[in-house]
Amino acid sequence: MQNFIEFVVKHLVDKPEEVVVSEIDGERVTVFELKVGQGDLGKVIGKRGQNAKALRTLLAAASARAGKRAVLEILE
Repeated sequence: MQNFIEFVVKHLVDKPEEVVVSEIDGERVTVFELKVGQGDLGKVIGKRGQNAKALRTLLAAASARAGKRAVLEILE
């Protein structure tokens, strides 16, 4: 899932080389930290948060199939 998030976000931003996705795996929850370059945060979040919501929905659906809960934190 980490590679999927990284792939999608790199196509949204101006500085794809600055995109870093970290995965913190717990017993029942997996936290993904998405760090983007300065000025790219707005592109990842999108208008009215639509891009961020779509990413979180895809992540939740994929993690539910694995029997876990996933959280996406977007950082600049």
